[in-house]
Amino acid sequence: MNKVKNWTRRLAMTCLFFIAVFATFQSISGVSAQSFLSQFASVLSTTETASGTQRSLENEIDWSKYPKLTVTATGYTAGVESTGKSKGHPEYGITYSGVKVKRDLFSTVAADLNVFPIGTILFIPGYGYGVVADKGGAIKGNELDLYYETVEDVYNKWGKKKLDIYVVQKGNGKLTEQTLKSLNEDKSMQVFRGQYISSEKR
Repeated sequence: MNKVKNWTRRLAMTCLFFIAVFATFQSISGVSAQSFLSQFASVLSTTETASGTQRSLENEIDWSKYPKLTVTATGYTAGVESTGKSKGHPEYGITYSGVKVKRDLFSTVAADLNVFPIGTILFIPGYGYGVVADKGGAIKGNELDLYYETVEDVYNKWGKKKLDIYVVQKGNGKLTEQTLKSLNEDKSMQVFRGQYISSEKR
């Protein structure tokens, strides 16, 4: 009987402790405990299926409903080797659209703006989503330049490939930092995000 009372008392004390922690968290941060828990749950979402294989965007979405186009894709960096700008330059890492270069689930890419206007969202198998933010003098027609943080990443992770990509949404000629941030922080996509930013310094 004493054991039952002890366990009941411990359970009650544990529940009270967690309620106190969440109440303190809410009063300090202004974020509700429910919101915190839902965000925490999304972080814990697994990228593995029941069969143990890793989930990927390539397999999770029906890409046949999007227009497909064959392109030649190369990689670029923000550095002098790709842009002629070094880290001290005031426009270093700034794309033609005005947003900063980014490697993420939705990364900045360069394209021929006559083919893909600024803001166009593409899905590039093996790379992830690319948002057209930049143009390049050497990028003509069905060509893309995919942003990577380092020259080593360009060569080791991509190189030069001819492949089919999918046009998810045609751009309207504009792209903002807020739009890019919203795309990358979409809760429903977080389960895939780590697959694309594992090398990004956060």
